Amino acid sequence: MKRFASILILPFMISVAMAQHTTSAPGARVYFINLKQNQHVTSPFLVQFGVTNMGIAPAGYEAEGTGHHHLFIDTEPPAGSGPVPMDERHRHYFSGQTEAIVSLPPGPHTLQLVFADSRHFLHEPPIVSERISIFVDQ
Repeated sequence: MKRFASILILPFMISVAMAQHTTSAPGARVYFINLKQNQHVTSPFLVQFGVTNMGIAPAGYEAEGTGHHHLFIDTEPPAGSGPVPMDERHRHYFSGQTEAIVSLPPGPHTLQLVFADSRHFLHEPPIVSERISIFVDQ
């Protein structure tokens, strides 16, 4: 009977945990410090992340008003309520980094910063930067 009960309770606990959103601070925003729309860069290049009205904390460290950066490359803005995916288009800065060296092939690319909580879920309301276009020169 215990095993049957745990099978029923576990999905409920997971759905409750996933439904809880971390609230973003009023006026919170993320932005690129050193990159501008339509900028030309040479790979590898430095990307500096800015955030206002929120604190930086590594993944797994839960504290009100904190989170960590994610860089979306050549992908659509975040949608849905799940965690930020983990792949080359969704780069995680788990340790609370505020800058990164990025290598991309020559050509046009889009970049967007996304600030997420300790579990990689977007805050409510979401804290995302403008999606900018850059061009990586040969």
